[in-house]
Amino acid sequence: MRDQKMGWSKENSQMIERSLTGKTAFVSGSGQNIGRAVALRFAQMGCNVIVNGSSNTKLVEDTAAEVEAAGVKTLVAMGDMGSSDAIKNIAETALSQFGRIDIVVNNAARRPHKPFLEMTGKDWHSVIDVALTAVFHTSQAFMPGMVDAGWGRIINFTGMKAIKGYYEGAPISVAKHGIWGVTKALSTEFASKGITVNAISPGQIRKDSAIEDDPARAANIPTGVMGQSCDIASMAGYLASPEARFISGQMIAVNGGQTT
Repeated sequence: MRDQKMGWSKENSQMIERSLTGKTAFVSGSGQNIGRAVALRFAQMGCNVIVNGSSNTKLVEDTAAEVEAAGVKTLVAMGDMGSSDAIKNIAETALSQFGRIDIVVNNAARRPHKPFLEMTGKDWHSVIDVALTAVFHTSQAFMPGMVDAGWGRIINFTGMKAIKGYYEGAPISVAKHGIWGVTKALSTEFASKGITVNAISPGQIRKDSAIEDDPARAANIPTGVMGQSCDIASMAGYLASPEARFISGQMIAVNGGQTT
């Protein structure tokens, strides 16, 4: 049975779960929390996934095992996303194994708190390089294949700190604002190539290790509950899917109604 107005059928809705079959995604920072959930969501959709982490190899290998259990191919690609050399090595390995990367999710980030006047240049760049400059390097490494194929997805992460300042976290706010800027720029430049570029702005998300919500934080959210990693992964899955072909250059908030 088909709903002519909405353009979908029961059969089509059942197929959405494997709508990324044959595609390959790179997800940075995918050993735990949001990155892990995104990797697993893609795997459920039939997508091969390259999982990444900077230090905890076991967490990344555990994610890779779960990805593989979904019946798709995976690759563990350890490396610091703040290092251009590490990203180059990851890209070379990934491309040699899969030929082309269709989806890039720039999730890796650092969020240290330190008063601005006490920051060193190293403190500043350790945040900017991982969260913002890495978007430049991964996009340059993987977008040529997308251009050749006439199809691709870049999904970046901003957050509410792209909307307002972050107390004792100046480089975090700067990086998140910058990610929003590069998202808009790339979406404009590559729209005609079949590549969409979007950003997800997560709200307050409960870590995988937390048993329940933090009551104080949940009280400030209109829905009354904190988000979970799967909430963000669902949006990433949609933006990566063929159904989202007409969405580009957007920053989509997933925050329980907490818009500022």
